Amino acid sequence: MRIYLVGYMASGKSNLGRDLAGMLDFRFIDLDLLFEERFRIAISDFFEKYGEAQFRLLERKLLHETAALDDAVIATGGGTPCFSDNMDFINQSGISLYLHWEFPVLMDRLKKARKKRPVLKAILMEDREEAVRRHLDQRMVFYRQARIAIEGSRLNIADLADRIKALRMNC
Repeated sequence: MRIYLVGYMASGKSNLGRDLAGMLDFRFIDLDLLFEERFRIAISDFFEKYGEAQFRLLERKLLHETAALDDAVIATGGGTPCFSDNMDFINQSGISLYLHWEFPVLMDRLKKARKKRPVLKAILMEDREEAVRRHLDQRMVFYRQARIAIEGSRLNIADLADRIKALRMNC
């Protein structure tokens, strides 16, 4: 069984993924970290040097490699489900879980995040909120295709783990 976590930048996919994988005794894969390890370059540096289009091609290849994994929780990048046929692949290869936050909370999480966000780099701070709102609206079409949606503010990881265990028993 594979669980794919989707959601916007700073929604907590990596933290949730680590915790959930531990509770399920699954392997945890962070697609962004896998990219950086495999290609030995930070994603933000890769974006600057090679561009987003090349990043998305390699990201898709890594995503498709996850189909060979058993008992894994995979945290995707914020844009992963929004390119190529990635969301269809995710839904065919496992259980997709969308981690959703209300916009003001998500903006606060983005402001506090330490991780560099290459998609936001060129946006002036005073324009960032409106740009993020538009960007999130564009990506929402893909996130809403997830089989399970979880409201971040109401997240109970133990309940979620139990729900996934029940799904696993029914498969």
